[in-house]
Amino acid sequence: MNIADIRTDYKLMTLSESRVAGNPFEQFTQWWQQAIHSQIDEVNAMTLATVTKDGKPDARIVLLKDFSEKGFVFFTNYLSKKGKELAENDSAYLVFFWKELQRQVRISGPVKKISPEDSDRYFYSRPAGSRLGAWSSPQSEKIASRAILEENEKTYLEKFGEEIPRPEHWGGYAVMPESIEFWQGRSNRLHDRLLYSLQEDNKWKIERLAP
Repeated sequence: MNIADIRTDYKLMTLSESRVAGNPFEQFTQWWQQAIHSQIDEVNAMTLATVTKDGKPDARIVLLKDFSEKGFVFFTNYLSKKGKELAENDSAYLVFFWKELQRQVRISGPVKKISPEDSDRYFYSRPAGSRLGAWSSPQSEKIASRAILEENEKTYLEKFGEEIPRPEHWGGYAVMPESIEFWQGRSNRLHDRLLYSLQEDNKWKIERLAP
């Protein structure tokens, strides 16, 4: 198959200014519930894009674990590559793509660490194996072989047993939106794109973007 011949014509739904919520968090909640009910695999998977202090972009998939008007939350190792990049430049982009609904959501804004208490709350809700993994993996560092991870896992299991504490280098971040774009696929590539932009008075302005 010729790659250039791969295409899909989007015809499922429309998106209009007259039918969306005035607040982007309410609109995201509506789309989120529809995505949940559509039984999308890894519905909370999102691309996290960061930028180094030298302006070099980087991106990877992470998992959304909470959202509210306070931000969109994910968890990671603070000493990982993305953690170091966020320490250098706190601007980030999130992208959701729900192909089953022919929808995309893009979220941009500054990022901050959530409270240790909130990180603890999520960490202790994780399975023991995942908690142990937070200690065992020096995330993003080069290692000689997988045996390093397996040896680390054994060492920390012997050290902690079932009482595995949260490492200080592991916790949550919240992306605090300054803009949220909702994209609905339409036929002939004439997609619907509505952009919510946060204004100085903390109100949201809605504008249509050309596809």
